[in-house]
Amino acid sequence: MNDLERSTSADASAARYPAPKDLARWGNLGLAVGLAGVALLAVGYFTADGEHFYRSYLVGWIYWLSIALGSLALLMVHHLTTGAWGTVARRIFEAAVRTLPYLAVLFVPIYFGLRSGSLYEWTHEPLTGNKAIWLTPSAWLLRSVIYLAVWVVLALVLTRWSAKQDEADEVGATALFKKMRAVSGGGLVLFAFALTFAAFDWIMSLDPHWYSTIYGAWFFGGSGLGALGLLVLMGLFLANREPLAGVIAKHHFHDWGKLLLAFTMLWAYFSVSQLLIIWSGNIPEEVVWYHERLRGGWGGVGLALALLHFALPFLLLLSRDLKRQSKMLAGVAVLLLVMHWVDLYWNVVPNFSPENLSFHWLDVVAPLALGGLWVWLFVGELRKRPLLPVNDPYLEEVFTDGGH
Repeated sequence: MNDLERSTSADASAARYPAPKDLARWGNLGLAVGLAGVALLAVGYFTADGEHFYRSYLVGWIYWLSIALGSLALLMVHHLTTGAWGTVARRIFEAAVRTLPYLAVLFVPIYFGLRSGSLYEWTHEPLTGNKAIWLTPSAWLLRSVIYLAVWVVLALVLTRWSAKQDEADEVGATALFKKMRAVSGGGLVLFAFALTFAAFDWIMSLDPHWYSTIYGAWFFGGSGLGALGLLVLMGLFLANREPLAGVIAKHHFHDWGKLLLAFTMLWAYFSVSQLLIIWSGNIPEEVVWYHERLRGGWGGVGLALALLHFALPFLLLLSRDLKRQSKMLAGVAVLLLVMHWVDLYWNVVPNFSPENLSFHWLDVVAPLALGGLWVWLFVGELRKRPLLPVNDPYLEEVFTDGGH
């Protein structure tokens, strides 16, 4: 048995896979940025009108929430499918999903934005029909609590069982693996419903007269890209440091690059399908949503999304060599993470400024403030456990190239 094979032993592995010490510096940097950003947000709240503050906060909060949700979805997909691509990524995903309880607390300002009437026009303009029943503050809040509760419970259950697996014997570890797989099967269904209706309530209802039945699928595609972007960047960081130097290999980045390509196409497919169906239907209350976003400055943002969120990443990710070069793949991941924020911004802000491209300094401060706090929380969670699930039944696959 060679050294790498011996590393799959639980007793040896738990001590061999701690987070690198310099990871803490990134967490401290995130905290500093977050606290400075929160101070600026407070200034913005008292000096800018509520509309700017709440819309900037909404985009920033949903952006970081989407990365955590994408990580939760991919974690459950891994439990169902297994494979080295997810085993080596599992602790990164788990650290991201353990930030969901904190993100649930950070939802509170959005509720205040609802109560103030600064975010959703349906809170102060009467609706008719089924929308009047669905879009009420009390019903909206109840549904929001349910969405967040579903995600938090799934995250806590799966990550607690994962921690127990590190300490279990072979029989116990296998039993926990089967339990996580079983929960992931039903959990993905609950996750999909919660994600879809959350996208309806939190983003689509900003314009209560417009609707799209595949809006949740669009949001899922962006969330998956966000989670994979985080994974690639963290993979690059860890692959150059002990204890995972030499463990995270080119074929792992290749697998993650293929997933990035798949989610890029998935996001583009749902985005274009939504546009084509609505535009060809030519129903006034539906088409006006795109009419606002495909002219003037907003049209330029839409073109940038087509080129930089799909065309360029798609062409780059077709290259096998690029997917196996961690630094080049990380560059694509950064581009997709930036464009994911632009995509959310393009979906949210034109509801408040349909005539002209609008940008406020809070639009930058809010995602940076929330992002700094999120990175601090994420790093703290990642440092709590071994970087590899030491008793995972498929851990040995991590140390082979899988035929790549």
